[in-house]
Amino acid sequence: MRIAIGGFQHETNTFAPSKARYEDFLRDGGWPGLRRGGEILDTMVARNVPIAGFIAQMKGSRHTLVPTAWATTEPSAHVTQDAYERIAAMIVDGIRDAQPDAVYLDLHGAMVAEHQDDGEGELLARVRRVVGPDTPIVASLDLHANVTARMLECADTLVAYRTYPHVDMADTGARVAHLLVQRADGMARPAVAVRRIPFLIPLSSQSTDLEPTRSVYAALAGLESRDVPTLSFTPGFPAADFPECGPVVFAYGSSSGSAQAAADALARQVLEREPAFDLQVLSPEAAVRQAMQIAQRATRPVVIADTQDNPGAGGDSDTTGMLRALLACGAQRAALGLMVDAEAARAAHAAGVGRSITVALGGRSGVAGDSPFTGTFRVEALSDGRVQCNGPFARGANMVLGPSACLSLEGVRVVVTSHKTQLADQALFRFVGIEPTAQAILVNKSSVHFRADFTPIAQQILVAAAPGPMIADPSQFRWKRLAAGMRLKPMGAAFQAR
Repeated sequence: MRIAIGGFQHETNTFAPSKARYEDFLRDGGWPGLRRGGEILDTMVARNVPIAGFIAQMKGSRHTLVPTAWATTEPSAHVTQDAYERIAAMIVDGIRDAQPDAVYLDLHGAMVAEHQDDGEGELLARVRRVVGPDTPIVASLDLHANVTARMLECADTLVAYRTYPHVDMADTGARVAHLLVQRADGMARPAVAVRRIPFLIPLSSQSTDLEPTRSVYAALAGLESRDVPTLSFTPGFPAADFPECGPVVFAYGSSSGSAQAAADALARQVLEREPAFDLQVLSPEAAVRQAMQIAQRATRPVVIADTQDNPGAGGDSDTTGMLRALLACGAQRAALGLMVDAEAARAAHAAGVGRSITVALGGRSGVAGDSPFTGTFRVEALSDGRVQCNGPFARGANMVLGPSACLSLEGVRVVVTSHKTQLADQALFRFVGIEPTAQAILVNKSSVHFRADFTPIAQQILVAAAPGPMIADPSQFRWKRLAAGMRLKPMGAAFQAR
């Protein structure tokens, strides 16, 4: 086969403060920027991203890969129409030129553009029009995908991650490659069965390291068979205000009956656990006070997730609620990151290590209940923001965060960067001289991904809800366009259009 490959990834929080522009997709940051043609094959080597796993699985096979374009940027509000159309055109035109026997796309599944609610469904439809009804189209999806009817209609097979933290992204790409090779060897297009789950699942409750999600994925693995080659559960991204937002179970089978039975069985596993998905979180000061009490007898740091300002879910990573709580409670040997403030980073570089600067730090996102924090900080360390991450999630990624600094005030140190990525790797403390294992308290602007690298060093992990655009309780969003009857949280009230 000649297999055209490409990717377009964005997780859209329609309630977030900042949109994803074309320029954001160009820049290397937490992930590589836009890559075209052979650049994809050169860049996507030994990385924990699906397309890298697909490429590695196909290496040495009799099939030929024809790369088109691949792009991603950090989660935010809507993808601008300009960015969507330019990147989608690169992929679709590349596929048209390739005249392939099959297509693989590395997608997220929760993209909302300014002009398209269903970014991936629209892209898949355009690809289908180009290649015709008989050419296999397969795609990998994020665990947080809001899977739509159009996505399922236009693709032969969709396969989602099974871990959160997403330590299996490359593995998922490899699984898709294996299924596509089976198609080449004569396997018929599988039948698909879909079950929509009628309640939104909070992001922190989706961790596969914890119950109840852990048990659901254990059941999923046991339901796959020769007759059900792949089965997925996407808990969804509960911050996208459009009718198909929500969790989905979808199964592919050698027959409609086998797919239907597997989808029914897995959906029952989710529905039976609905009450357990209702996660409770702490206020900022309650989280800090509890962390300080634990730290008095701890031998390892207590980690607090600043879940509502998670840049991996649309936050700008600049709210100051957790910083204020640390200082108000008198926390010592505490470190917080990442605080994205390019102006403060420039001021630190201009002053130099050992000097003091008075800055209004963070708080520029316009998030309700948040504002800049003005203080006089000591500049402890400076960096150009180039970081190699080594944890299970980022797995060797080279991040480019721009001018960065470690600023300290009253026993609290803050990692300040110019560009955002969620603090999911210990290297994101170490690159400015903070040894995470030596701290009493670590505050990470992340919801779950940090657990992959921080659980082994944590005495305990707490989840706090300081002001931010990724509200921990999805029933608190100002929904306007959800499907009627969707429960706004586990065991919660059903949405009714106003």
